[in-house]
Amino acid sequence: MKFILHLGPVVPASPAERERLRPIAHRTDKIQLMLGEMVELAQLAEQVGFDILTYSEHHFFSDGLIAGSNPTPHLINLAAKTKRIKLGPLGYVLPTWDPIRLALDIAWADQITQGRAVAGFARGVFPHWVNTLGQHYHVQPSVLSKEAELHNREVSQELFEIIKLCWKDEPFSFNGKYYRVPNPPEGMKWPAAEAARRLGAPGEIDEDGWLRKVSPVPKPFQKPHPLLLQAMTLTTETIAWTAREGIVPMIFLPFPDMAIQGAGVYQQEALKAGRVLKLGENVGLARIVSIAKTKDEAVDIARRGIMYLLGLYHSHFYPNIPTTIEPVIQAGVAFVGTKDDVRRQLAEVREKLNPEYFLVFSDQGLLPLDEVKRQVELFAEVMPEFMD
Repeated sequence: MKFILHLGPVVPASPAERERLRPIAHRTDKIQLMLGEMVELAQLAEQVGFDILTYSEHHFFSDGLIAGSNPTPHLINLAAKTKRIKLGPLGYVLPTWDPIRLALDIAWADQITQGRAVAGFARGVFPHWVNTLGQHYHVQPSVLSKEAELHNREVSQELFEIIKLCWKDEPFSFNGKYYRVPNPPEGMKWPAAEAARRLGAPGEIDEDGWLRKVSPVPKPFQKPHPLLLQAMTLTTETIAWTAREGIVPMIFLPFPDMAIQGAGVYQQEALKAGRVLKLGENVGLARIVSIAKTKDEAVDIARRGIMYLLGLYHSHFYPNIPTTIEPVIQAGVAFVGTKDDVRRQLAEVREKLNPEYFLVFSDQGLLPLDEVKRQVELFAEVMPEFMD
C-alpha cells in the first residue's frame, strides 16, 4: 500500500476556546498557528514514511473547523518546506471552479514542485459555499436532492473533460453545455495571426487568420498529468466514473462488504475501458484511525477528534454518518484500538481488498498538536509491513 495523511485543515482550538474566540478563523494569530501545524505534520509525515499528504477545500467556515479555503497556496507552501512527499488537495471542488484556471493551478504547482503535486477532486457537500462559488453553473451539492446530484455530476464531468484537454500538447476547442473554448465557439479574427502561426502551437490559427483553438500553458511536469484522486467516495456512480477516467477513488464505504463491492465496480468499469486491474489496484480506502495503549483511550481520542467535526457538520448532510464513534467502528470505517488491533485490521484490509492507497484522517487542529503527532508516529510504526 501507499499511505496518505489527510488534514482538515483546522484552525487549532479546543471547543471552549473556539466558542470564546468566535469567530476564531478571523484571527491572524490562529491562522498562523494552523499553517505552522500543517508544515510540522507534513514534515513528520515525510519523515515517518507517508507517500502523500492531502487536505480539503472548504470555504466560509468562520469557526475554523474546515479552513482549507483556496488549496493551491497550501500546496506551494508545504512543498517549499518538505523534500520528498507528494502533496495536494483532496480535493478541488470541481463545479465551483473555472476549468482552465484550475488546470493551470495544478500544472503550475506541478512545475514549481518538479512533479510532487497530486490533484484531488470533489463535488461539494455544503451548500452555503458550493451554491455561491458555483453559481455561474447553477450547481448545488448532490446531498440536497436527486436533481441537484445529476446536475452537479453533469457539470463536474464536463469541466473535467476541459481540464484534460488543457493538459494535452495539442491546442483544442470545446463547445459544451456549460463552457465554450474559445468564446464565441466559432473563433475570432486574430490581428496577430502571422506571429501566432509562426511561433504558436500548430492549429491555433486557421488559414484565414482566425483563432479557432487555444493551448493553455504550462503543461504539468508529470506526464501526462499528476496522480488524480477523488475525495471520500460514497456512491457506485462516482466509483464507476473514476474507473473510466483512471482516477483513484478514496472509498469511504463500510468495510468489508460495501468497500469491496465498490472496488469491484471499479475493477469492472476499468476493464470496460480497456484497463485490466486486480481488485484494489488504483483504489484507495479512507479510514478514521485512532491508536492508544488501550481500546478505551483510543475511542476517547476518536471521539474528541474527527467525530467531533463529523457530528457537528457532516452528519447533518449525510444521515448515514452517525454522531458517535461506536457505530463508525462497528461499520469498519474507523480503526480504533491498540497498535496490534489496527495492525490486524490492516491485515484484513490487505487480505480482502488490498487497496493500492490507504488514507488516514488526521485530527490536526481538533486535538493538541503533540497528541496529533503522536498518532501519526504510532500509525507509522504499523505501516512498514504493509508498504509497497
